[in-house]
Amino acid sequence: MRGYWNPLPTARRLVAASDPATEVFTGFWAERNWRNVPGPFYGAATDSMMLGRLDAPRHISYDDDLGDGFGSEFVFRQPVNEAETGDLVSAASMEPYSGYGWDGDDHWTPETVRTWWRERARVREWALDISADWGARGSGRYRDHYLDAARGHRDFVAHLDDGLEEYLRGYVFWLDRGRAPRRWEALPRL
Repeated sequence: MRGYWNPLPTARRLVAASDPATEVFTGFWAERNWRNVPGPFYGAATDSMMLGRLDAPRHISYDDDLGDGFGSEFVFRQPVNEAETGDLVSAASMEPYSGYGWDGDDHWTPETVRTWWRERARVREWALDISADWGARGSGRYRDHYLDAARGHRDFVAHLDDGLEEYLRGYVFWLDRGRAPRRWEALPRL
C-alpha cells in the first residue's frame, strides 16, 4: 500500500454502533507498550489473558513482561482497510480492561516515528527471541496458544522486514500534512 489510509472514521463508526455501555479505547498513551508500531492504535495497560489474536491475528501480538509466560497485548501492524479495522476494534472490545488506545495520531510526530524506525532492531531482536522461546513451549495444555503467539512474533518480524517502512513513510506524510499523499507526491524518507 502506498501512502496512508486513515482507519479512525471506520473505527469510530464501529464503536458507535456497538453496545453503548462498552468503552473500547480508554488506554493511556503514557502506558503504551514500547513494541507498538507507530499509528493511531496501540496497546497500553491491557490484560494478561492474551485474547487479541483470536480476532486480529494480523495486528496483535503479546509480550512476556509479567514474567510468568504471559504479558500484555500490543499492535504490531496498523489496519489499512475497513475489514482490518473491524478486526482490531473487535479484539480491543474483548479486552477486559479497555487498555487499547486510538489517539496515537495526537502523540506521534514525524520525528518520533523516525526515531522508532531507527531503533527497530531492538524490537526485532526481542520478537525473534520470544518467538523461539514460545515456539519451544509447544507442549502441554497451552501448546496451541504458545505456537500461535510465536507465529505472531514471526509475523511481526516479517512486517518489520517488508511492508512497515512503506506504511510509516505514508504515516509520516499524514502526520506532517494531515492528508494522504496524491499519486505524484513523493513519500518522505525515514
